Amino acid sequence: MKEIWPNFYIVGAMRSGTTSLYAYLSQHPEVFLSRTKSPHFFCQMPAARWPRPFLRLVTEMPARREKYLSLYRNADGFPAIGDCSTSYLWYPDVPAKIKAVAPAAKIIIILRDPVQRAYSHYLMEFRDGAQHLPFQDALAEDLRRPDRSLGVSSIYVERGFYITPGLYAQHVRRYLQTFGKSRVKILLFEDFVRSPTAILKEVAEFLEVGIAPIERIDTSVAHNAYAIPRSEFIRRLAGMNLLRMLNRSGIPRTRGWWIYQKMFLKSGSKPPIEPRSHELLCSIYDASVRDLETMLERPLPQLRRSWNHGGQASDESGARSDGASIGSPSLAD
Repeated sequence: MKEIWPNFYIVGAMRSGTTSLYAYLSQHPEVFLSRTKSPHFFCQMPAARWPRPFLRLVTEMPARREKYLSLYRNADGFPAIGDCSTSYLWYPDVPAKIKAVAPAAKIIIILRDPVQRAYSHYLMEFRDGAQHLPFQDALAEDLRRPDRSLGVSSIYVERGFYITPGLYAQHVRRYLQTFGKSRVKILLFEDFVRSPTAILKEVAEFLEVGIAPIERIDTSVAHNAYAIPRSEFIRRLAGMNLLRMLNRSGIPRTRGWWIYQKMFLKSGSKPPIEPRSHELLCSIYDASVRDLETMLERPLPQLRRSWNHGGQASDESGARSDGASIGSPSLAD
């Protein structure tokens, strides 16, 4: 049987709109994306070494080449075939692994204000019962750890060799060096929130697919928007692998996630980030943002959007720090 590999990869960053980009591009008739949103195939490693937020998910992802390629067995004839896995951005061996099987691949990277990205990630973990400490305490605990190896520390501000999701410059540099500037598309979450259709048209041009279908893509639906558990009991239950229990009951993963969102979560106001945490994160991320601006030869004020607002991102369109705008969807991954 003919092997079909993806020819483009949405590699992250986490909590930066990749779920919405995946959902919107899936509506394009010339784009094929696997039904498994994030295969994480190129990041295979022993499950015990995976950081907490990925552990439950990745241990059930396709480890074998044959199983991964089976996700794309119906992709023949599509000009754009994609894999959307946010772990690909921060794991250092991935660019070379992708290059080995798809040397002409195109790479899409979405970057978000790293302070807001880290806080959004923490709120997701807290909601899902993987974290119980206040944000400031969680940051302090992580930074105090003498062992900063993969799977030991959390991944909000980890500055070790593998897990550095908010230190964008080194991750972007790896992809630029591996694939070249013409094959790497850098998007900014804040621009995506403001004008999803315009960004989708940029992506269509980059992938060399039709622009006209973009006008028919529904960008009004929120994907992975900020939500809170309906009770503390539900939050604790989520930490005990609630989704896995749903899957083992025979409910498909996508259906199980829908049930979890509809029955166990509800909308709520996002708590503001603590000033001390905000100041700490700005100090950690500042040098990397400046390095990235030098590398890309352009200013990136979008990546400091919350830095002068006490941690709360806002703009003239009314966008909140969770990425949701008044009357428009959240684009948080």
